[in-house]
Amino acid sequence: MKGRESGMPDEAWWASFFEPEGALDRLLDLGRNDGGIVEFGCGYGTFTLPAARRTRGTVVALDIEPALVEAVRGKAERAGLGNVQACVRDFVADGTGLAGGSQAHAMIYNLLHLEAPLALLREAHRNLAPGGTLSVIHWRSDMPTPRGPSLAIRPTPEQCAAWIGEAGFRELRTVDLQSSCPYHFGLVARR
Repeated sequence: MKGRESGMPDEAWWASFFEPEGALDRLLDLGRNDGGIVEFGCGYGTFTLPAARRTRGTVVALDIEPALVEAVRGKAERAGLGNVQACVRDFVADGTGLAGGSQAHAMIYNLLHLEAPLALLREAHRNLAPGGTLSVIHWRSDMPTPRGPSLAIRPTPEQCAAWIGEAGFRELRTVDLQSSCPYHFGLVARR
């Protein structure tokens, strides 16, 4: 099930909005993320490959678009990253298909404007092992940006924080992404 206002722009334009290494420096807890990572909505793999370089575990990169998944597979192969498992999956309708408690980190980037954000966060919580971490980034809702869903459906950081807490996460903290993703806010929490 595609979410409202989903879809990807030209890849080069999309990539211009992010400096993924800098963002992941702040979003991934390297000391504890040496396990599996599940990425909800990998898109072009903007964060997939940088995340795979940071863990000895497998990055399960899920997306509903077969062409994007195939592209991520190709990029991982060309980069020599054998720990990327890109899969076509409607995780909104069917969940991730991963075992409960099997992941060290969950990445939900630019998705919480979907119709059922709490269900998505609960699925991430189910996937994470105790102590596992969740990172969320989303387009800022306090300013127009060159891309992203309409301002009317963008969640605020406060809304996302409330949903994250309601999904069962704890130790929520805000992450400053201005130097790497100036149109986004970031949140990290622990299961």
